[in-house]
Amino acid sequence: MAGTGFAARNQSGREALDALGRVLLLLAAAPLVFRHRRPVPVVFAVAGLTLAYLAAGYPYGPVFVLVAVACFAAVVHGHRTAAWWALGLLWAGHLLIAHGLYRRLPPAGDGPASWGQELPAAAFAVAVLAASELVRVRREQWAQHRAERAAAERRRADEERLRIARELHDVLAHSIAVINVQAGVGLALLDSDPEQARTALTTIKAASKEALGEVRQVLDTLRAPGDAPRTPAPGLDRLPDLVEQAAATGLTVTVTTSGPRTALPPGADLAAFRIVQEALTNVVRHSASRAARVEIARGPGRLDLRVDDDGPATGTEAGGSGNGLAGMRERAAALGGTIEAGARPDGGFRVHAVLPLPVEETP
Repeated sequence: MAGTGFAARNQSGREALDALGRVLLLLAAAPLVFRHRRPVPVVFAVAGLTLAYLAAGYPYGPVFVLVAVACFAAVVHGHRTAAWWALGLLWAGHLLIAHGLYRRLPPAGDGPASWGQELPAAAFAVAVLAASELVRVRREQWAQHRAERAAAERRRADEERLRIARELHDVLAHSIAVINVQAGVGLALLDSDPEQARTALTTIKAASKEALGEVRQVLDTLRAPGDAPRTPAPGLDRLPDLVEQAAATGLTVTVTTSGPRTALPPGADLAAFRIVQEALTNVVRHSASRAARVEIARGPGRLDLRVDDDGPATGTEAGGSGNGLAGMRERAAALGGTIEAGARPDGGFRVHAVLPLPVEETP
């Protein structure tokens, strides 16, 4: 209202802004309340009421801002065609009023409008539509970026959940397998050989203590994700501990290594340790063999791990989740490596993993 009244001071040839003019301005502004819920009816209603305001001969001015707002809302909500049609009909109606019907419409004695003024009107229409399209595109880009960020966060959460599940599975599966075997030995020898039963209980105590320590390390990482872990992640340097634990269950493990003895990257070192650990756990659970062979060969750009037992499979239910091989494949795939696991022609079982390593540059 204030802007139109100010603009009317310099438009002496137009009708004075009376009560009808103010009512038309209010009616043109009122539909904008619903521009987000009903953008198409609103843009046509605002354009029609604005055309009626112009046909009544009232001053030009901020009334076109109402049309711009309605068109902007329609375009942003995806109704581009409706906005173009509404603005085009308003411009066509204005041309008809200014150059054809001016004799029959107020103000009295009005002459044809200058064609030069149509250029700014056309530029205004194009500017409104261009700005609306720009905002629509930017909003779609922002929405897409938000969706991509949300998807990336979900992927990171899923990857972290799987990583934690693998860690807990590998830690608990091996230790529980040792505890299960030793508990059976202890129960069988409790009366006939108390000393051997005491040794089995000692092994159970050591295995459970180690499992609790590793589980506590995983949980500490969850509680403080931004802090460095208090203890280093296990690696192949702890292979003697695995051999000792396997020996406590009656499994003799022979380890052979070849290649340079340089330090492995932390990720590859942890994956290699967990793969060997899970493979030995499966031997304890599912094989009747009392001997296993672990071969570790480091060559240019790769680490080969091979775990063999002579079988045969026990064919009995040994407990567990059945996710051991899947977890090994996930660990290898995360580093770009591969896992092959299956029965050997001679009746044994083999796990063969290949993990890529960075190639050391020679000076």
